[in-house]
Amino acid sequence: MNDVAKIARVSLKTVSRVVNNEENVSPVLVAQVRSAIALLNYSPDIGASTLRRSDRRTEMIALLLKDVGNPFFATLHRAVDDEARARGVQVITGSLDECSRRERELARAITMRRADGLIMATVSADQSYLASELRVDTPVVFVDRPGHGFPGDTVLATNVLGATEATRHLIAHGHRRIACLSDHVRIPTARLRQDGYRAGLREAGIEPEERLVVTDLSSEALAESRVLELFHRPDPPTALFTAQNAVTVGAVRALRHLGLQHRVALVGFDDFPLADLLEPAITVVAQDPALMGRTAAQALFRRIDGDTAPPAEHLIPTTLIRRGSGELRPDDAPG
Repeated sequence: MNDVAKIARVSLKTVSRVVNNEENVSPVLVAQVRSAIALLNYSPDIGASTLRRSDRRTEMIALLLKDVGNPFFATLHRAVDDEARARGVQVITGSLDECSRRERELARAITMRRADGLIMATVSADQSYLASELRVDTPVVFVDRPGHGFPGDTVLATNVLGATEATRHLIAHGHRRIACLSDHVRIPTARLRQDGYRAGLREAGIEPEERLVVTDLSSEALAESRVLELFHRPDPPTALFTAQNAVTVGAVRALRHLGLQHRVALVGFDDFPLADLLEPAITVVAQDPALMGRTAAQALFRRIDGDTAPPAEHLIPTTLIRRGSGELRPDDAPG
């Protein structure tokens, strides 16, 4: 920084204010300092600047998600990033890929970089390890999936209610043999959506058939394969409830392969790109990942700013969007 100051012909304090994006520095001086920074290829030492700050903040948070390439998590990520950028905070992001070991490794890496806080969509069953991995004052917010063994605010969709509403909708259109296809049963949201599916059936006096519940569908290809198998069995379902967007895509492919897309009803949990352009368009229980991301980021920044209230749970409502696939009636339905 001394070298930058000499070349820019300004004080060391001015260089510091420009580097830290402080206000009330004249545009001429900002230009001089940035020109000198570029000439010297200077990069600020974040660790050193943190030690100098009285609050010891790095102006950096971490966001750990299942898969940042998934449309749901990509939207959630953008919302968190927008909230952080408005505060001049950077976001470090990583994909966990349903790997418990990677979750812990990235949590350790975050500690090494002294992130001010962590937003996490958990993949492991127990987050008690965070007590030894994170600094004592590092707040954590769990998003999309609840955490266990470590205190933190939680931001969730109304998973049970949304799945129940999807099942009710199919029953209202004459279906009784409704299959449920979902992700790994170890994932809390997958279990909650199965609970909602079963609740919807039971409130209509329909006992769930376990042969119609297909779980552990970790990819579009596996979902497609299992749906194809389902329709080669005797007495196949007349409707599908797919409890995750990648599962929905696989199911759509299978139905189109079988030529059943206009005969078998389908409601998917979570929207996905181009769902409204298919024929028939896909009826979904839409989550609001943007609102979930904003809510998680705002909760985290409140904690960073000193909020010491007990951990809170924030529930983000889902919305049933009727587009056509969920309104198909079974062939044997009256009317």
